[in-house]
Amino acid sequence: MKNPVFVAIDTTDADRARTIVELVGPSVGGIKLGLEFFAANGPAGVAEVADLGLPLFLDLKLHDIPNTVAKAVAALAPLAPAVLTVHAAGGQEMLKAAKAAAPEGAKIVAVTVLTSLDRGDLVDIGVPSSPENQVVRLTELARRSGLDGIVCSGAEVAAAKDAWPGGFFVVPGVRPAGSADADQKRVMTPRDALGAGASILVVGRPITASNDPARAAADIAGTLQLDSAAH
Repeated sequence: MKNPVFVAIDTTDADRARTIVELVGPSVGGIKLGLEFFAANGPAGVAEVADLGLPLFLDLKLHDIPNTVAKAVAALAPLAPAVLTVHAAGGQEMLKAAKAAAPEGAKIVAVTVLTSLDRGDLVDIGVPSSPENQVVRLTELARRSGLDGIVCSGAEVAAAKDAWPGGFFVVPGVRPAGSADADQKRVMTPRDALGAGASILVVGRPITASNDPARAAADIAGTLQLDSAAH
């Protein structure tokens, strides 16, 4: 099995990011760099980490008018992301524009409901729906818009896959058994998320905050019965 574990490197420290990549590289399938790292280090900093050789998941959650998002996606093309996120809430025309501007080989995936939100949070922002229903609604929008897949929690990935059997499903908020949930409200173990239909698993602090990130990454890969050298 191709290794589905992508480690989320949420730091502003470029040296720390490179160190983590070097430590976990043998046991993970890719790296995720998000807004925190991008804001501090820019495209040049992302390129330096990506040059270490692991597939890049660039998690910027782009959300703006279609023309602006299309130009942003095109501007990111030199970084050769394997996966790039946009917000499903941007609507069909924005999603289509993002996909049309994407570099060859990049999967454009739409963020549905953040893993830090629960039903009460959705009500607060005017969405009178359960997280699962909202995820399915936005999954269908992403499919109609020609995207490659979506981002959702492990709690909704089975329903999303039912709605889109051929979709690509990114599942963040993944926590090994016994790990703290931190600011995530809808979490699942890596093995359970993979079994429910995840295409890639995003694991952050259980690896990066560990005293031994290399061992933590290898242990997670081990729970999935992966060849630790697989990418």
